[in-house]
Amino acid sequence: MMPFAGMPYGYPPAYCYPLTEGCMYILFALCFFHAWKKGVSTMAYLIGGLGFGLLLEYVNVATSAGYIYGEFGVMFGNHPNDIPLCIGMGWAVIMYTARLVSDAAGLPLWGAAALDTLLAINIDLSMDVTAYRLHMWHWDWEHRAGIEHSLTGQWFGIPYGNFYGWLLVVFFYSSFSRLLERAKVAKYKSWKIVTPLLAILASQVALYIALFPLSDWLKRFGVTSAHRLVALLILFSVIAVLGWRRRQKGRQENLPVVTWLVPGWFHLYFLAWFFLAGFYLENPVMTYWTIANLIAGIVIHILLFRALRRTQA
Repeated sequence: MMPFAGMPYGYPPAYCYPLTEGCMYILFALCFFHAWKKGVSTMAYLIGGLGFGLLLEYVNVATSAGYIYGEFGVMFGNHPNDIPLCIGMGWAVIMYTARLVSDAAGLPLWGAAALDTLLAINIDLSMDVTAYRLHMWHWDWEHRAGIEHSLTGQWFGIPYGNFYGWLLVVFFYSSFSRLLERAKVAKYKSWKIVTPLLAILASQVALYIALFPLSDWLKRFGVTSAHRLVALLILFSVIAVLGWRRRQKGRQENLPVVTWLVPGWFHLYFLAWFFLAGFYLENPVMTYWTIANLIAGIVIHILLFRALRRTQA
């Protein structure tokens, strides 16, 4: 008997979760050491991303957002509404390394936040379909639209609202952090420490407005989560392109190893499981989009790295 209705896949091998968790700890440690060398402000952004990620997951799971997590080694909360520490670390390293890229490029504030968001969603699109089928988390399609939607509902079993939320979370945290860092008191160490906390609070307010009152209002006009997702993808793409054209070319920095190690691990690790676990046999369209998203991620990073290298030459 399978663990969840409508899900034909059993649990992965016993080493899958510890391996995933261990890799996440290593990636976070590498980012931590890099941030330590960069200073208080950079450290605060990474730690703030960890706290924000854990808070978001706790609130979502506790308020019945439609999913629960599998059993990892380090969990917070009461089962079944507990959350893994490594998930918060995943949020942190993705947002942190995305910002390293946009900062190195010298993009203006809104363009940088938009680029951060696009880099993050590219990773999420790569891992969600596979992680869901590995039972790292489970979407409750039984109460959404019937068990037949467990693999076919919206984005191959992943609600569009999940990606819409990803876009908003990264954009709000990135943009509010940057805005607060421009305050007149930003030169003080104490302000640098509390900046992520203030960014988290501002982001939570903005998220609540975007996910509830605004979304409910848009639903009256037939605007679904899929429509909102596509609209944001287009909007952030335009903002990122315009920001790239206005970047400060004299301020580009060298990109550290973690800026390609983090996205590279997420893409390749979950792609490996996608094929090793046989998920590619389920749906040829899903396989096409999985590979296409990987290629898109590779092309985006290569183009960004080459553009920065040409500027620095």
